[in-house]
Amino acid sequence: MDGHFLLTSGLHSSRFMQCSQLLQYPEQTEKTARMLAEPYQEQDVDVVIGPAMGGVILAYETARVLGARALYAEPAEGKMVLRRGFKIKTDEKVLVVEDAVTTGGSVRKVLELLESIGVTAAGVAVMVDRSAGRVDFGLPTHSLLQLEVQSFSPEDCPFCQEGIPLQQPKSQVPLD
Repeated sequence: MDGHFLLTSGLHSSRFMQCSQLLQYPEQTEKTARMLAEPYQEQDVDVVIGPAMGGVILAYETARVLGARALYAEPAEGKMVLRRGFKIKTDEKVLVVEDAVTTGGSVRKVLELLESIGVTAAGVAVMVDRSAGRVDFGLPTHSLLQLEVQSFSPEDCPFCQEGIPLQQPKSQVPLD
């Protein structure tokens, strides 16, 4: 989509990819999950985890492809946490999945969660990397699509300076 968008990172951008539009179709989601899982097929992944919301469906489908368990981490007080009785053992191989990254903030919070419980992720799989490969998690990372999408801090955003209304595409609540 083209316009003036608020990203999860807090940055603003003129382009936004609503990955949920693809994930509403189970057959297409299955194909996408197979492509995400392919680099990790031989790694005996035990758990696939994604940040809520964007990684929930992807974690489930990618885990199904890999024959692994599917979990998701939820935001709480500025970090990601495991709820609903989810547990990960320190000897389990974990793959982190996400629909889209710009700065990688949600993935980093999942990685911090894993580190806090003594688990090292085997890698990261992403549908869309809006950083054109610049985001670095310090782990093997595979993305299905890399794009160069400019993003701006709110203070430096040319669209704010032009008075173009800011949209929050992940929410139905209009921004004032």
